[in-house]
Amino acid sequence: MTSIRRRTLGVVLLVFALSMLVIGLTSYRDAAHEVEELFDARLAQNARLLEGLVGAPLPDDQRQALLDSIGTALQRGDEAPGPVVRHPYESKLIFQAWRDETLLLRSAEAPEAPLTPLRNGFGRARLDDYEWRVFALDAPGNPRRVLVAEREDVRGELVTAIALRTLMPDLLGLPVLGLLLWWAIGWGLRPLSQLAAQIRSRDPQNLQPLVMQRLPRELETIAGALNRLLERIRALRAREQRFIADAAHELRTPLAVLDLHAQNALAADDPEDRREALDKLRGGVARATRMVSQLLTLARLEPEQEGDGQVQEIALLPEAREALAKLMPLAVEGRQELQLEADETADWRLEVEPGTVDTLLQNLVGNALQHSPADALIRIVLTAAQDAVTITVEDQGPGIPAEQRQQVLARFHRGGPGAGAGLGLSIVDRLLQRHRGGLRLDEAPGGGLRVTASLPRTRRAA
Repeated sequence: MTSIRRRTLGVVLLVFALSMLVIGLTSYRDAAHEVEELFDARLAQNARLLEGLVGAPLPDDQRQALLDSIGTALQRGDEAPGPVVRHPYESKLIFQAWRDETLLLRSAEAPEAPLTPLRNGFGRARLDDYEWRVFALDAPGNPRRVLVAEREDVRGELVTAIALRTLMPDLLGLPVLGLLLWWAIGWGLRPLSQLAAQIRSRDPQNLQPLVMQRLPRELETIAGALNRLLERIRALRAREQRFIADAAHELRTPLAVLDLHAQNALAADDPEDRREALDKLRGGVARATRMVSQLLTLARLEPEQEGDGQVQEIALLPEAREALAKLMPLAVEGRQELQLEADETADWRLEVEPGTVDTLLQNLVGNALQHSPADALIRIVLTAAQDAVTITVEDQGPGIPAEQRQQVLARFHRGGPGAGAGLGLSIVDRLLQRHRGGLRLDEAPGGGLRVTASLPRTRRAA
C-alpha cells in the first residue's frame, strides 16, 4: 500500500492539475479572444490611417505624388534583401485603396481586383489558397474605400503562440510545485514518522505509555488511543499473572491431597483401605476437574473478551429443563430434590451467548446442592417480565451473612471448610455482567441462600 505522503501528494497534484487545466483552457480562450480583438483593432487602425492619407485635402497633383511615394516605399520594402530591413510578416498583411472603381494604391502582394465586395466592417476572403481576415472602410458619402487584410493562418499562429506563453509558467511550475509539496507533506507528517519509529524501536515487553512532545492534535488522538490500549494490555497481563498465581496456589493443595491418596492406596494392604483411598482419590480428581473447568470458564469470561461471543435467541424454559436434567444425578446421590417452578404460557425468549443458561444453572444449582443437607429441597423459580427474565435458586443450607455476600463474588472465596474452589458465584457474576444483567443474594424463607439472576431479553435493550 502506498504511503500517506505519496497518496496525499498524488491527490493534491491531481486536483491542482485539473484545476490548472480548467483555468488554463479558460485563460487560453480569453487570451486568444483578446489577441484576435487586438489584431482586428490593428486592421481597423491601419485602414483609417490609409484612408486619412488617401483622403488628405491636397491638390490632385500632390495627392498623386503622395500615392506614388507610398507605392515606391512599399516596392523598396518588397525588394530589400535580408531580414533586418524586411520583416517576414510584411507579406502577410495587404491593403487596397479605391476611389469608386479605380484602384489608387495597393501593397505588392495585394491583387488588382477588390479583395471582397464587403463595403464596411470585418469579413473574410479567400486569396491564393489562403483565408484572409478583411476590414473594409467605406464612409458614407465618401467615394474612397480602403481594404486591409491579414492572413488567417499567420494570425492563428501568432494568437496560439501568445496564448500558450501565458500557460508556460504553470506548466513549468508544476514539477517545482510537486517537489515543494513533497517536502511540505513530509515535514507535516514528520511527527507521525517519529511516532511510528518510536513504536518500532520499542521492546515488546515495554507497555509504558508513549511519550512525545508537542504532538499535532490529530496525532494526540492516535497516541492517546495507543496509550489506552497499552494500559489495557498491561492490566490484562497483570490480571493474567494474578490469575495464574491464584490458580497455582489453589491447585497445589488438591494435587497434594491427590498424591497423598495415591500413596495411601499403594501402601494399603487391606483391600477395604485401598478401596477407601481410591474412592477418595476419585473424589479429589472430580473436584480438581471441576475446579479446572471453572477456571477455564472464568478465563473465557474475562472483561477483554466481552462482546466477542455470538448471541443467539433461545427459549429459557427448555434450556433450564435440559440443564437441570444434567444435575439430577447429583441430587439423587445427595438424596436432595430439585423443584422447577415456571409459567408454561409465558414468553421465555431471550438473546444470550451459547451455553449461558447451562453455565448459570450448573453453578447456582451446583452450589445449592453442595451446601444443602440430605433430604433438602432446592427451588428453581423462573419469572418472565417484559424486558427481562429472572432465575431464582433457593437452598436450605447455612446461608451467607449479609456482611459477607459481596465478598463471596470474589475469586477463590470459600464459604466454609466444606466449600468448593470459590469460583461458582464469580463465574455467575461475570457472566451476568457480560449480558448487562444483575445478581442479588438474599436470605431464603427456609434460612438458606436465595440467589436471583436477571437477564435482559436483548443486549440492545440492556
